[in-house]
Amino acid sequence: MTITVVYLLSFVWPEALWATIFVLPLIILGIYDLTQKSHTLLRLYPVIGHFRYLFESIRPEIQQYFVEDNLNGTPVNREFRSLIYARAKGMRDTRPFGTQFDVYRVGYEWVNHSIAAKRAMKEACRITFGGKDCSQPYESAIFNISAMSYGALSKHAIRALNRGAQIGGFSHNTGEGGLSPYHLQENGDLVWQVGTGYFSCRTAEGDFNPELFAKNACHPNVKMIEIKLSQGAKPGHGGILPAAKVTEEISQIRNVNMGEDVESPPGHSAFSTPIELLQFVQQLRSLSGGKPVGFKLSVGKSEEFFAICKAMVEIGIKPDFITVDGGEGGTGAAPIEFSNSVGTPLREAVNIVHSALVGFGLKDEIRLIASGKAFSAFHIFRLLALGADTVNSARGMMFALGCIQARSCNTNKCPTGIATQDPSRYKALNIDIKGERVASYQAKVVTNLTEITAAAGMSSPNDIQAKDLNRRVSTAEVKTYEEIFPSLKRGCLLHENSVPESWRKVWTVANASHW
Repeated sequence: MTITVVYLLSFVWPEALWATIFVLPLIILGIYDLTQKSHTLLRLYPVIGHFRYLFESIRPEIQQYFVEDNLNGTPVNREFRSLIYARAKGMRDTRPFGTQFDVYRVGYEWVNHSIAAKRAMKEACRITFGGKDCSQPYESAIFNISAMSYGALSKHAIRALNRGAQIGGFSHNTGEGGLSPYHLQENGDLVWQVGTGYFSCRTAEGDFNPELFAKNACHPNVKMIEIKLSQGAKPGHGGILPAAKVTEEISQIRNVNMGEDVESPPGHSAFSTPIELLQFVQQLRSLSGGKPVGFKLSVGKSEEFFAICKAMVEIGIKPDFITVDGGEGGTGAAPIEFSNSVGTPLREAVNIVHSALVGFGLKDEIRLIASGKAFSAFHIFRLLALGADTVNSARGMMFALGCIQARSCNTNKCPTGIATQDPSRYKALNIDIKGERVASYQAKVVTNLTEITAAAGMSSPNDIQAKDLNRRVSTAEVKTYEEIFPSLKRGCLLHENSVPESWRKVWTVANASHW
């Protein structure tokens, strides 16, 4: 009917025919963009959103090549993003023409493969969290979703992440913003993070509320509890949620008052010494019914972590796990000085924590989680070689959701509906499709990890050691990670006379009674 009208109108107004030729396809394309569910960006920006894909199609290096940063060997986000998209969508992720960067560049790293390679594991390995004082241990995946709060992320993004965790059988860290209904709605496994604001477990004055914590911690979806001491993106820096952003819903989730600014202090009020921290760990373990409890930190002064280790030895209370967040970790918004120049980088931080746990004879009882710019199976392999047991990723999971790094996280105008509370934007994010993509991405990374492990002649990622990884330290010299990050003898930090000279100053300063 429309075509007939246009045809007849063309005899009276010839220009209408030409207008139809150019305009009608755009109208049809716009209608398609608004009704399709796979691309949030196109639902929010019909027609013009295609220019993004057009620009990427004429930049093949963005889609095809995996480039490493010249300074630290970390993949540049833009180039790696397309690979994550491919894995999330179940597309082919192989690359032609072999290595795409200079293998003789200082900083280049590679895995030692074996002539006696094995078949890759069909089943991904699981890691048990929970020491002798834990009555509800948790079987964790080796690759999980790192901490991202509701409020920073939209309700649809939170649900999609948790849907992916539920589909793939891995865990989803809530972030410090509290335990929201959207974390619980999809029935995925949760690690509830308790930060300095004690959201979802606080009194009206902002102190820790044991009764409210026990009520929420006993939810069957909550598998572990993580006490946040600091994060890599802004360690030692508190935060504030302005009163204008405290909606009735957020007020209920975080257990805060309407009409008042909500502060996340830089430190905890429930404890102030290493011994008190461990006593708080014990309290949360009891209140949660025996679930695994640990803490997360960005390593700063090594003697402060040594003080925690000394406290463990002194009073016999140990966390079930420790999460190490690298200084290169991300956030929606932080002062640039903190993002760029505060906090120990992840590899050095993991080495410090792992070495201390081994030296104090504690590693066998405590799991170690690494978090910070880990996107690929090689990144996980590298962190496991340094002593981590599992790895968390936030950025990779965000890319799997469709994040394009528009850097609008703190403006409420995220073009993909992920980091926004604007319903006109987050409702464009399809929970079912994005949840499948998160699960697909995680599964592909774990599969690739098992394949690398098998190629190195090992039966399981649990067998990975520092000697299995090489790094070019100069144009003419190569060292293994075992040489770069030498391991300590088990128990050598328990007695002063056996402390290695390189660790003696830190060991001497550390005190279990104070930081």
